[in-house]
Amino acid sequence: MAFDGIVVANLVRDLNEKLAGARISKIAQPEKDELLFTVKGNRENLRLLVSANAGLPLLYFTAKNKPSPMTAPNFCMLLRKHIGSGRILSVTQPGLERIIRIEIEHLDEMGDVRRKYLIVELMGKHSNIIFCDENDMILDSIKHVSAQMSSVREVLPGRTWFIPNTGEKLDPLTASAEEFAARTAAVPQPLAKAIYLTCTGISPVVAAEICHLASLDGDIPAKEFSAAELTHLFHAFSWIMDDVRSGKFSPNIVYQGETPIEFASVPLTMMEGDGYHAVSFPTISELLERYYSEKDTVSRIRQKSADLRKIISNALERSYRKLDLQEKQLRDTEKREKFRVYGELLNAYGYGLSGGEKSFKCLNYYDNTEITIPLDPQLSAQENAKKFFEKYGKQKRTYEAVTEQLAQTRAEISHLESISASMDIARLEEDLVQIRQELSEYGYIKKHGTAVKKQKVTSRPFHYLSTDGFHIYVGKNNYQNEEVTFKLAGNSDWWFHAKGIPGSHVIVKAEGKELPDRVFEEAGALAAYYSKGRGNEKVEIDYVQRRALKKVPGAAPGFVVYHENYSLVAEPKLELEEISTRT
Repeated sequence: MAFDGIVVANLVRDLNEKLAGARISKIAQPEKDELLFTVKGNRENLRLLVSANAGLPLLYFTAKNKPSPMTAPNFCMLLRKHIGSGRILSVTQPGLERIIRIEIEHLDEMGDVRRKYLIVELMGKHSNIIFCDENDMILDSIKHVSAQMSSVREVLPGRTWFIPNTGEKLDPLTASAEEFAARTAAVPQPLAKAIYLTCTGISPVVAAEICHLASLDGDIPAKEFSAAELTHLFHAFSWIMDDVRSGKFSPNIVYQGETPIEFASVPLTMMEGDGYHAVSFPTISELLERYYSEKDTVSRIRQKSADLRKIISNALERSYRKLDLQEKQLRDTEKREKFRVYGELLNAYGYGLSGGEKSFKCLNYYDNTEITIPLDPQLSAQENAKKFFEKYGKQKRTYEAVTEQLAQTRAEISHLESISASMDIARLEEDLVQIRQELSEYGYIKKHGTAVKKQKVTSRPFHYLSTDGFHIYVGKNNYQNEEVTFKLAGNSDWWFHAKGIPGSHVIVKAEGKELPDRVFEEAGALAAYYSKGRGNEKVEIDYVQRRALKKVPGAAPGFVVYHENYSLVAEPKLELEEISTRT
């Protein structure tokens, strides 16, 4: 997460555009380390969320309201007293620090015009919201920091506010090429790390982007680069700083599939391709609200599905152990035919044996080769033959039973792998309902009386529209795969699936028309993306018309057979826009 000085600079520009001259109408403190301002300006009401949460410091405009406690905390009451109807004059950022300084004009008890400063420090675990007077004396803060807590700076009423020492870092907006090269080369660290350790407000991801723009390997120690290479690096650095100085920002989120991985206010060209794609936003506030909302959703789904993932993982582990044991048992029966041949040859030639022999050589009439048969000297030829036939019969029965068990175990593994693939696709809590039901139906989740209360199914298959206007449906789980294939699809519609690996059924509604090649490519890309092969560069896809598919008798939902098919190779990617999961 790149909540660095550049993102703050982007925020400050947007805040100034909307807040300069606006008047504060409401101040709330919904959380102990969070403020929510309602501001009136330019004929619109705006909500500004400011959070000093140690794990997630934030500041952005939001359309959402949050409930406040019945009794406002002391810090909130102090702000209401002083700036409850104040007018915001400006929003500034010192250098490229992760600090936002909001200047507010208000009237004091005597009716005189006074100025106060609300200072938001977005510094990870050291984040804070500090309220100061015109002389930078701290009136209060949302977090008090005593000398026992920090030897660097106290944040207490009556103390003077100042910017914490940043270790004599360079200001990226004013640094010269000579300073940048000398300071970077002097850091005994990889080049990318040397950049963000040397310069204020530069995050690791932006430092890596600078190295990428300069075509230099950021993992190589900085001291290994020549003066010319460091000068070239400074040029790439300057390109980004020029955009920051001129207020030219490009807020974007980089996704890996549907999961937000990183965000920045500069293009992250180093993350183009390889399953990554960037989505641009008009404002940094919209970006931040989307990013943290989606991150929260992904995190919540991971937490909610942890128990299901554990059940699937344990069941798969048991099934693979069972598979290994059964395959070993099957290998042990590979010599069963040898015992049958021994018995037959002894019945055919053993009449000449007198007893007490340990072995017997004879011609194997099946392949006309000489064979040596081991014997039990305490048994007669007929008794040895009977013993071999018994071994053969036992191993034959074992072979037949284990072969059937192996087929069941492999089917069980395929079923569990398909459920695991469904878990990877689930986006919302409602997507987990059918997965839980399937695990319960097949005995992986034990049914305990009222605990098996059936939940309402609201999850629906993914619905996309191809570039040429054809509707494409993608099942999220085995039940939905069954639904799109055998209920939604007609005989002339086209079915797509990743070859030989678990994945979603993808249906293209042909509507009696011939599909353009591009539709096959787009549907194939969806089938590759919604499969266990998502992380591969290419995935082989089978596709047939729906009429060629047959259900597997007695198999789990969504399992089909087909004897003729077409194939294509697709890159797993998600380029089509989803219409609605409710359609």
